[in-house]
Amino acid sequence: MSRRIPAQREAARTFDALPPAKGSRAPFAESWWGRAWLRSLEESSLDTGRLSRGRTYARGGAVGPVTVAPGSAAAPVQGSRRAPYRSTVQVEQLTDQQWDRLLDMIAERAANIAALLDGEMPAGLADDAEAAGVPLLPGPRDLDPECSCPDWGYPCKHAAALCYQVARLLDRDPFVLLLLRGRGERELMDELGRRNTARASAEAAVSAATAGADPDGSPARTGDLAGSAFAARADLPSLPAPPPLPDRVGRGPALVDSAVPEPGVDPAALELLAADAAMRAHHLLAGALGARHADTVPPVPLTDWQDAVRFAAAHPTLEVFARIASNYGRTPRDLAAATHAWRHGGAASLDVLESSWAPPASRLERDREALRADWADGRPPRLRSWRNRWTVEGHAAQLRLGRDGLWYPYTKDQGTWWPAGPPDADPAVVLTALLAT
Repeated sequence: MSRRIPAQREAARTFDALPPAKGSRAPFAESWWGRAWLRSLEESSLDTGRLSRGRTYARGGAVGPVTVAPGSAAAPVQGSRRAPYRSTVQVEQLTDQQWDRLLDMIAERAANIAALLDGEMPAGLADDAEAAGVPLLPGPRDLDPECSCPDWGYPCKHAAALCYQVARLLDRDPFVLLLLRGRGERELMDELGRRNTARASAEAAVSAATAGADPDGSPARTGDLAGSAFAARADLPSLPAPPPLPDRVGRGPALVDSAVPEPGVDPAALELLAADAAMRAHHLLAGALGARHADTVPPVPLTDWQDAVRFAAAHPTLEVFARIASNYGRTPRDLAAATHAWRHGGAASLDVLESSWAPPASRLERDREALRADWADGRPPRLRSWRNRWTVEGHAAQLRLGRDGLWYPYTKDQGTWWPAGPPDADPAVVLTALLAT
């Protein structure tokens, strides 16, 4: 039997415009559900160049206040004309039957409700909902962007900017996604409260039956006892709470002055290795205790050289540099450039420093077009292209495209190209920041 769903729907919510973030390398979505929203946008787009310009618009503060209502989000987006365009993105709402199944899944576990109130979307809930035929997360072609501008793109850069901004709102509040699907936070919490009350009454009835009596005090029927006991089975106990993250990394043992070294053992080196192990353990524990640790992809194992560069970046002393450079046949200057690269992006950034590759011509042409479209006067500096590298004519500046799809800034000093800052998917953002230094 279908449960009662409130007939009155929650009104739209309007979120203030987010401040400009031009030049920032922060992703538009850090949460896994926000990234799912962006995957739906990017997999359905017919023009990735317009997506790139939409990201630039969003970072530059072109998107005004966003109004989210059941089935849609809308905002004014400032384009090249004086008056902003009106952009919208529509999402199919869930049916009453789908909401009924989804609310049952949320109410089954108190942890689901706690996670939502804490600003998290439980991954298990989304998987269970999908298996039950409830499309909680948007898939390819589930987003329908529109705009009042004359651009025929799907989506145009204004609607794309709105979609990227909505991803930021989803990061902050998963109830935005639920509102887009048709139900607001207050309505959902009221309905979950009713279901929890009904569930508690049913469990009390089961407990009374298991104890040998019906809720009205009469003896329970023998044939019902086994079924009641099975229905009342408890879940496994929850795991204990994880330990708190220490405020500081442990110092490790002091070996230089207190230990008698074995032949061939360097106490100072052992102290440094122990300190490095403590630092990495603290980093891993911080990730495990983080709110989104379940969505963390295990890191790819490092090569010996990558790990040596990581070590030198974490412990930049003259002795460490001298030992690593000598062991790997590199000059201290080479190692210094490698550690600079590592600090800006780890192994992917180190690969950009040490190797070149030939990206698809279509990717380079698309980014060139995006660079021209995003530049203030439509005339960016002249670039000399070689493989994955764009050198700026008249400047000691260069952009390098990594295999990770990001553009990395470089500057030339004493004949050597040096990593000059964090990467970004938008070459206009990187080039603007590089020429401003």
